[in-house]
Amino acid sequence: MNRVEFIEKIVAAHGVSKAEAGRILETVTSTIVGAVKKGDSVSLVGFGTFKQVSRAARTGFNPQAGEKIKIAAQKVPKFVAGAAFKAAVDPKAAKRKADKAAAAKPAKKAPAKKAAKK
Repeated sequence: MNRVEFIEKIVAAHGVSKAEAGRILETVTSTIVGAVKKGDSVSLVGFGTFKQVSRAARTGFNPQAGEKIKIAAQKVPKFVAGAAFKAAVDPKAAKRKADKAAAAKPAKKAPAKKAAKK
């Protein structure tokens, strides 16, 4: 799906004009970009989190020249998908994860009642 198709989905779902849907999409994307650029993270519960991460400087390899090169440290955007998004894409993996979590947690016992003194 590209930008135009995304705008058409917004128009069909909400009955707004294409121009207005385009402005809404531009507002959403520019807000996310601006926040991540400042170093903030943007969390959309169930969908995912957009954040900025730092990559350390490292040594790479240029196969064309056959020599090692230095790659500078840099800041890059990162998206981490939320649990609901992951479950929608791969329901079997979500079920396996839920089953594994349920098996790992021992059943909690109710606290024993103390005998009443007479």
